[in-house]
Amino acid sequence: MEQQQQQRRIVTLESVAERAGVSVKTASNAVNGTGRMAVDTRSRVLAIIDELGYRPNIAARNLTLGRTGAISLAVPTFKAAYLAEVAEAFVERARSLDLVAYVSTYPDDGVGGCREFLRRFNPQVADGAVVILPELEHLDESDFDVDFPLVCLGTRSTHGRADLVTTDHVTDARTAASYLLARGSSSIAVVGARTIFNAEAIAGAEEGNAELRLRGVQDALRAAGRPLDPRLVGVTGHDWTIGAGFRATREAIASGVPFDGLVCLNDGLAIGAISALREHGLRVPDDVQVIGFDNIEESAYLAPPLTTMDSRIEWIARTALERLLARVEHRDEPVARTFARTQLIARGTTR
Repeated sequence: MEQQQQQRRIVTLESVAERAGVSVKTASNAVNGTGRMAVDTRSRVLAIIDELGYRPNIAARNLTLGRTGAISLAVPTFKAAYLAEVAEAFVERARSLDLVAYVSTYPDDGVGGCREFLRRFNPQVADGAVVILPELEHLDESDFDVDFPLVCLGTRSTHGRADLVTTDHVTDARTAASYLLARGSSSIAVVGARTIFNAEAIAGAEEGNAELRLRGVQDALRAAGRPLDPRLVGVTGHDWTIGAGFRATREAIASGVPFDGLVCLNDGLAIGAISALREHGLRVPDDVQVIGFDNIEESAYLAPPLTTMDSRIEWIARTALERLLARVEHRDEPVARTFARTQLIARGTTR
């Protein structure tokens, strides 16, 4: 067995060609699905490839193309379940394409962590990068003038300098709030605002996950003739954890303003919010309906399971990688902005 495995490891393309009675070029075309040849010839070469256990020398192929065969993903943190799941989906997709994926973090502290990553990126290590844009740090147009293929995820502007895969947060939040209203909620609270609620500032927001989602909720409530009460907007800053959701919901309850619907700007916040509601004897969804965002894995296993806006994490990761590979192949392709196709997942926290 060991001898057979060793023989399999050293099978060359020349061996395949000799066994199939074809040229090395023909064997290469069969491996790569290129060139013209008779159907039975291609079938014979592929059958011998399987028989001998031939595997393409990816390193040699990349060297010929002048590439590393690796790509990079930069994220601000792994503490957020959503970002961790995006990274995992990205790595799995890259692996399925025989690519090496390097994943790194940068500090989203507002003092230049992402800018430093972009400045120090080494194209000799990876063919390009996907960067999940920061919430705190402002990036100028010049920050995106890089000499490597770049695709970004998030809501911050790339100033038309890099491909962007994003989500229509305003529409999604409008859908979420409207869903609660349609199922009987008349007073809706929100958990996850970055700063103290300012209706006019939110109405004009163009960037930021929290700002755009809050704007969508406000739009839905205004359309229904139920303006958003500032006392029911829970501020968590940039902390979108379970604990933050718990504390902000406690504060909303303590305000004394009654509410029977709760839009949480991510699923972690929603998990904490449900715990706070139960602590105060409020039933979900009978007394308060709850909806979250992102559809992280844990959301399906709560009791009751969480209704959420599914950000299509796997689709986002796959699309970002496909955009990056297209950019590697064609550096002069026009910059594209792609929107994720979000879907509402109705579960047990809504009626």
